[in-house]
Amino acid sequence: MPATILDGAAYAAEIRAEVTRQVAWHNAHHGPIKLVAVLVGSDAAGRIYAESQRKLSVKVGVQYELVELPDSATQAELLTVIDRLNADPGVTGIILQLPLPPHIDTAAAQYRIDPYKDVEGVNPANIGLLFYGEPIIAPCTALAVTELVRRSGVTERGANAVVIGQSRIVGKPVTMFLLERMATVTGCHIATRDLAAHTRQADILVVAVGKPRLVGADLVKPGAVVIDVGINRISERDDSGKEIRRTVGDVDFESVAAVAGAISPVPGGVGPLTVAMLLRNTVEAARKQLARRI
Repeated sequence: MPATILDGAAYAAEIRAEVTRQVAWHNAHHGPIKLVAVLVGSDAAGRIYAESQRKLSVKVGVQYELVELPDSATQAELLTVIDRLNADPGVTGIILQLPLPPHIDTAAAQYRIDPYKDVEGVNPANIGLLFYGEPIIAPCTALAVTELVRRSGVTERGANAVVIGQSRIVGKPVTMFLLERMATVTGCHIATRDLAAHTRQADILVVAVGKPRLVGADLVKPGAVVIDVGINRISERDDSGKEIRRTVGDVDFESVAAVAGAISPVPGGVGPLTVAMLLRNTVEAARKQLARRI
């Protein structure tokens, strides 16, 4: 039987509806929730993402501001802007648009964001607190993955889970979340020997490496829940020989969907849900800042 498709776009719409209600209540009782994005330089992708954030923020009732700095902005100038936003009680969330110009230390800039305003969950304080199961704000993509796993209906407790890719804001946090839910987790990466030996035992398989169609049906246990985090732009030729550009994941969707129990598509899976989690985190950040003041 074909796999159940985990519709991230539909789940994201449900979450946005709930966030809209939460924002309206907070705005009425405690003042506006405000998200500020910082964009350094003229990167087209960053600007498109910022505009998408603005539209969705406004749609759920969150105030949105984009602070733009030129390509020539120094590290010190960027940190000064972040410090100002940290100190402004009217700003409840901060997001740093990536990529930054090469002369800017991205990690240092992310680390400078107040952990209580860090709506992406990238500050080391938030990453570190995952090990205690109590992050202030958790990474958006990792939250999206765990939401898809939850909605798949799989029993996480006691399940064998494999996470391919151990980045600090996706793979490692996902590993920690699954451990917190009492799954038995194997973390795979570029140095893993005999990847198939691990993945074929996985009841839950998460793939987050950025390599198009890395995982085919031969690597998947029948009936497994497969979550594809990869977003890759590739060129292919259609039946007429014309070159086309398309977006694919780290999983060969067609072949894996024939054997998996549930699978997230690309696009339409983790991506839209990640943005919904950003909005949910924005509300959570405002709540926790309020709690600190009371």
